[in-house]
Amino acid sequence: MLKQNITAALLSSLILALSNFALAQSTAVTNAKIYTGSTPAVLENATVVFENGKITAINPEKVVADTVIDGTDKIVTPGFIGSINALGLVEVGAVAATRDASSDKASITFDPSYAFNAESTLLPLARTGGITGNIIVPHGMTDDFTGIASYVSTSSNLTATEINPVAVVTYIEPQSKGSRALRIQNIEEKLTQQQEKLNAPKDAKKDQDKGKEETPKSDEKILTKLLNKKLPLLVVTHRPADILQALTLKDKFSLDLIIAGANGAPAVAKQLADADVPVIISPMDNLPKSFDELHAKLGNAATLSSHELTVGLTVAGDSSHNLHQLRFSAGNAVANGLSYEAAIAAVTSNVAKAFALTAKGVIETGKDADLVVWSGDPLEFSSNIEHLWIGGKEQSLETRQDKLRDRYLTESELPPAYTQ
Repeated sequence: MLKQNITAALLSSLILALSNFALAQSTAVTNAKIYTGSTPAVLENATVVFENGKITAINPEKVVADTVIDGTDKIVTPGFIGSINALGLVEVGAVAATRDASSDKASITFDPSYAFNAESTLLPLARTGGITGNIIVPHGMTDDFTGIASYVSTSSNLTATEINPVAVVTYIEPQSKGSRALRIQNIEEKLTQQQEKLNAPKDAKKDQDKGKEETPKSDEKILTKLLNKKLPLLVVTHRPADILQALTLKDKFSLDLIIAGANGAPAVAKQLADADVPVIISPMDNLPKSFDELHAKLGNAATLSSHELTVGLTVAGDSSHNLHQLRFSAGNAVANGLSYEAAIAAVTSNVAKAFALTAKGVIETGKDADLVVWSGDPLEFSSNIEHLWIGGKEQSLETRQDKLRDRYLTESELPPAYTQ
């Protein structure tokens, strides 16, 4: 038994060592057209080198790398970043047991990333659309604050998935009962009460019986992060009047603010630009689905970009299952007036900037090696991914759909249910 344990331990160490060696290998993609997501926006016949999960060089004088990939006639982009969905928190939308993005008891402290499943079959599907990272958000309307949004990697590695809190979420939307006015009032009241606590003299904060400073409650800690700009407030809303209410909250409490949904944003684009507030929209929203969305148009992304707003793009509807289509949404935004470079930024660096992901969304020395090599224009349906790396580690592009296709096309004496 001891010999078996020693052998198992040595084998485990060997596998770990080989894994670390593979990650430590340097890789260069040469002669490619690179969309940097930064400045300059495009590099022709360029080279990018990465090692140990980080980009180490752009256009070095001499290419020295363990693996060299010829990128002639290829395009390299930063990994795309999805947002405002429940990727990894849902498997089958119609099956409640597979949904973890909401709860009737959820409040500002609700963090659905605790249930994030790196083995979800939707992650490989997202990777086929060039998605290397994503902003997951809680859903539900039971509390004034819905919970915590997080950045997650789309890697299917259970032990290496990156998860970071990036925002506090609230929805200002039509209420089936009551009024959205009460939600806005309650948010303002909670922020006011916490601000008063923070501004109170230290002696007033002490527990008179124990002579100690009171320990802040979990919700108070999160409210403090909002007030101290440690986390932004992500407001999901469409109506221009509600966007202006969110801007009032930002001004009153000096909050960092992000607006998502935002079909009404063009009507208040100047105010959003003056306040330097990022906007996350779906460029495919065209016709109003409610009285809140009367401004929905295919050209909204171009309109907002013309006001020099930081515009991020997302997929409307069931984004968790359709996130791989983000690049097609960006292509349609280009067809309706958004510049190509702005569209690439809107699915990479702009989303990273909005959520303070300083190492993501750009191809620059020192940034994370989240990279995609495309056979052609990434916003064209006919283009394919040839390589995709997350943190410098190449990812599989095989999906559950591929496996099912192969399973049922393979001839066997056994019924398909018995084949692997």
